[in-house]
Amino acid sequence: MQEPIYLIGDIGGTNARFALADEEQGYHLEHTLNCADFDSAIDAIRQYLETIAAPIPKLICLAAAGPVVDDTVRFTNNHWVLNVAELEKAFANARVSLINDFEAVAWSIPALGAGDCRTIGLPTPAALDGERFSVAITGPGTGLGAVGLKKHDGRLMPIPGEASHSGFAPETKVQIEILEALRERFDRVSFERLVSGPGIENLYWALCLIHGEQRQQLTASDVFAKAEEHSDSRAVEAVQVFFEVLGQFAGDLALTMNAHEGVFIAGGIAKRYPELVENSRFRSGFESKGRYRPMMERIPTQLIMHEEPGLLGASYYALQSAAVA
Repeated sequence: MQEPIYLIGDIGGTNARFALADEEQGYHLEHTLNCADFDSAIDAIRQYLETIAAPIPKLICLAAAGPVVDDTVRFTNNHWVLNVAELEKAFANARVSLINDFEAVAWSIPALGAGDCRTIGLPTPAALDGERFSVAITGPGTGLGAVGLKKHDGRLMPIPGEASHSGFAPETKVQIEILEALRERFDRVSFERLVSGPGIENLYWALCLIHGEQRQQLTASDVFAKAEEHSDSRAVEAVQVFFEVLGQFAGDLALTMNAHEGVFIAGGIAKRYPELVENSRFRSGFESKGRYRPMMERIPTQLIMHEEPGLLGASYYALQSAAVA
């Protein structure tokens, strides 16, 4: 095969997704690897290139679930460490770029088609085809990501951050009790401690404790499955609180980012259970902002259903970076 120009990756706490990207095909030849199976990202990339029989590309763009500090990403839910200098040394012909994984999702927003999103509640979103807009993106997976995206005079500007690690602020009596229970486990309770894969497990444990019930601790997938089946009342309650708190956090993010044109929900969990999101208190949690309720009621919320928004965004970013290099 011809030498690939770009290699892109979307690396989370559990999985690493790799693909090639070029002007004609966008991203293609995508493969998903389990991070726990490899000592480092370098080993995983080598395995990917060997699998597709490709030489070292000219540019590597990796989206990673963590902040980029001094050209390095240290994950909170993954043993890998990404460092630009080490990656460029390992792949001598490549120029390496690191971006936050939700920054990559932000880059995907303008490329999403009409069928790539599912509206949650009212109002109906308008097309983002003007010269200016402001949106926010968040979503639970192994962790909880958050980013803003602004378009000003035709120029896109992602605003990455670590808002999910802000302190959880309970808004109901049950949430206050959950916070008190989780303080037995954690010195500090952030939103990510509730709204993530491990977060739903924490919620289930806390609600069982609050109700004085001795139940077997469930995995995240088990909690959602039992909630869908209505076979476990505590799982149903945990999922309701989960999406309610996600709505509260998404609303706070909308206020912080001035995201009048909408909030997008990404991540594997919400996409896997769209009916649970729609039938939850997500939207009421989103709108419940006191004096700002009228403004919140006008902000649309959408669930990203595209299979790989991280790769789509990383591809867009890589192509843009190569064009100005």
